[in-house]
Amino acid sequence: MKNFALFTFFVFIFKLSVCQNDNDMNQTIYQFKVKDITGKTFDFENLRGKKIMIVNTASKCGLTGQYRGLQKLYDRYKDSGFVVVGFPANDFLWQEPGSDKEIANFCEKNYGVTFPMMSKISVKGSGMHPLYQFLTQFGKNGYKSSSVSWNFQKYLIGTDGKLKKIITPRTAPLSEEVLDWIEQDVMAVNERL
Repeated sequence: MKNFALFTFFVFIFKLSVCQNDNDMNQTIYQFKVKDITGKTFDFENLRGKKIMIVNTASKCGLTGQYRGLQKLYDRYKDSGFVVVGFPANDFLWQEPGSDKEIANFCEKNYGVTFPMMSKISVKGSGMHPLYQFLTQFGKNGYKSSSVSWNFQKYLIGTDGKLKKIITPRTAPLSEEVLDWIEQDVMAVNERL
């Protein structure tokens, strides 16, 4: 009888852990609320049904010029169900040392950034923001495990709120790979309308 009770207990624990993992992999971006660069709450739920590019940014990086491409991408597709969301991070060689206010001023003055920018966070290590835990862990996103390799890594989220593609930092925002992915999604959205 003890063996049966022990067996039943382990089966219950196993099923509980499988259910928990299944629930984790069913997560979407819509569960997250973050602070924007002005300190206001930014709720990803408000982006439901849109295509989203999440990118970690830095103001003093060799790739900082990508802000220009990100803004052009946003301008081109913002009325077609696409949005860029920037997350300043100081995780790579201290290339984003400024305050949120300094970062916002830099982005506006130098690149005319109008896409949503969030408050500075950490995208790696023990202080990794929960949103980036979702983006980098297969057990949470159900797509792929990854690590943020440098500033301007791009995570593409589909209209269902799930991670669909990871774009390397050196790949330009206006690359064919990115544009093709957006165009496919935009065409699908327009066909439904």
